[in-house]
Amino acid sequence: MTTEFFNKAQANLNAAQLCFDNQLYDSCANRAYYAVFQAAIAALSDKGVNRSKPDHKQIQADFSEKLIKRQKIYPTKLRSYLMDMQSVRNQADYTTENISKNLAFQQIVKAQEMISAIGKELKK
Repeated sequence: MTTEFFNKAQANLNAAQLCFDNQLYDSCANRAYYAVFQAAIAALSDKGVNRSKPDHKQIQADFSEKLIKRQKIYPTKLRSYLMDMQSVRNQADYTTENISKNLAFQQIVKAQEMISAIGKELKK
């Protein structure tokens, strides 16, 4: 499960970049969020935390509480990434307000940072 979800995360990060490059900023935000969500699932699975049906709030809470606060595996700055990025994704998907180029770029940067940190930990 760890490898499969990390591969999905990397594929969604690539999709986010393609969307950004083609000025599809709402879609970019969506794919960037799913990239970090799937990377978080991979990180949790790597540490033995598996959910039969991944729930967004539960994955966010588990990643923050178990892997950042308790085990101190990941930097505290990643703590808010999942929730913040889901908020942007919700704006992109469920409102009439479009995501700006700058905000889409920020989503990709955050996704790259989180996926990079998780990838390094998974290689240990």
